[in-house]
Amino acid sequence: MLAKLFSYTLIGIDAAAVEVEVDAAFSSMPKTILVGLAEAAVKESTHRVERALVNSGYRRPGDRVVINLAPADLKKDAGGFDLPIALGILAASGQVALERPGNFAVVGELALTGETRPIKGVLSMVLKAAAEGRDGVLVPRANAAEAAVVEGIDVYPVGSLAEAVGFLSGQLDMDPESVDLDEIFSKCSHMEEDFVDVKGQDYAKRALLIAASGNHNCLMIGPPGTGKTLLARRLPTILPPLTPPESLETTRIYSAMGKLQPGQALMAVRPFCTPHHSVSDAGLVGGGNPPQPGQISMSHKGVLFLDELPEFNRKTLEVLRQPLEEGRVTISRAMNSATFPADFILVAAMNPCPCGYRSDPRRSCSCTPPQVEKYLGRISGPLLDRIDLHVEVPAVPFTQLAEMPPGETSEQVRARVLEARERQAHRFKDEGTLVNGRMTPRQLRRHCRLKPEAMSILKAAMEELGLSARAHDKVLRVSRTIADLEGAAEIQPQHIAEAVGYRSLDRSVWM
Repeated sequence: MLAKLFSYTLIGIDAAAVEVEVDAAFSSMPKTILVGLAEAAVKESTHRVERALVNSGYRRPGDRVVINLAPADLKKDAGGFDLPIALGILAASGQVALERPGNFAVVGELALTGETRPIKGVLSMVLKAAAEGRDGVLVPRANAAEAAVVEGIDVYPVGSLAEAVGFLSGQLDMDPESVDLDEIFSKCSHMEEDFVDVKGQDYAKRALLIAASGNHNCLMIGPPGTGKTLLARRLPTILPPLTPPESLETTRIYSAMGKLQPGQALMAVRPFCTPHHSVSDAGLVGGGNPPQPGQISMSHKGVLFLDELPEFNRKTLEVLRQPLEEGRVTISRAMNSATFPADFILVAAMNPCPCGYRSDPRRSCSCTPPQVEKYLGRISGPLLDRIDLHVEVPAVPFTQLAEMPPGETSEQVRARVLEARERQAHRFKDEGTLVNGRMTPRQLRRHCRLKPEAMSILKAAMEELGLSARAHDKVLRVSRTIADLEGAAEIQPQHIAEAVGYRSLDRSVWM
């Protein structure tokens, strides 16, 4: 007897449809055969499924059972096929009659007791099921909240194999899972960090305001203990709140990586990722076979913070070039390739020299010029070109630490960011771009026209600082954001001058 159910597997962060076909036929030598390019995790599932069947009160078929996962040329590597395989075996062996499996999809891992266990990538699977027009999806109860955020499809949580059998056989009625997205965002969007915690550093705060307003990358340079990490951790608090589509995009990545907290339905705050400087190329941008996303994709729609930038492997840093320009990263292998979203704000921090005290007036620097040159030379010119803002973060005097009144809160700063973003959204409403930091060369020519006085300042900077063509465009994008913060329709000379001031670490200056 033949039974067929629908399920899904993950390819990177995307789901692919899989048909689970189970055929049970009489044989003098009972055996279970699994075919369909299944990886080790899937092949081992037959043993789990057999014990789950017995421990759930069903019998292990004394027949020859052939399980086919179609299409045959697609690799399947997940534990989410346990539940559809178990249901298929029960139906094919005649133990149960599944009345309504026709247009339902089933995913889930089984424990030996027959209870369901959560799996990775449920959100992508349910999105795929909705796109295919399925009537509903059966998912493990622990994944129900995450799956239920998808609109246009019913999600049914099951806690055990017996519950799934009862529902699909028509003996058990079950209400689909529902979540209140507004309630999720209101409860989970609060952040502990606040800009008011940072005393002094007005120049760095101004730079982060610009970075948040236009999606610009930022590099902070200063001695140890001046607040670089403190500032970076508060950048997400002044970025605009995640929109539902952005939240869904980000959550899909964390779901595929198995990084969502138990019971967490959505990412309600922008991610902040801070990999250690010993991270590998694959750990940062993604890799493996099949390809998996890395830290830059986990920073999608959020902030990637690289502390002690020169300590990172130079080869590892160079792989950031494509995602910084394109907002995505493509991982290619001999047999397949995958493209992952990577639209993030890069914030990096570094010391001015190996000992860290070159610019600290309170401590003497012991580094020789060749040592400083070698240390700074670990960061390539092309990578620096892709960082819009170079910001000095000096030591904070005691008087500011002890007596300076609190500054603006994150809520107050975010209000200014939102105003600037609204001006950009209005400007680019028919062009597909949302922020100044992502303007194309054609949009730069259209929206960043300079008057003679501003043009002369930019020309002088190009000649004196030796700015590249990419750095020229970065200055224009930053100056456009500065103008938006001031509500100016046109870029003024002072906007260009301020933007040029953030290019102090270009290669011709600090080498």
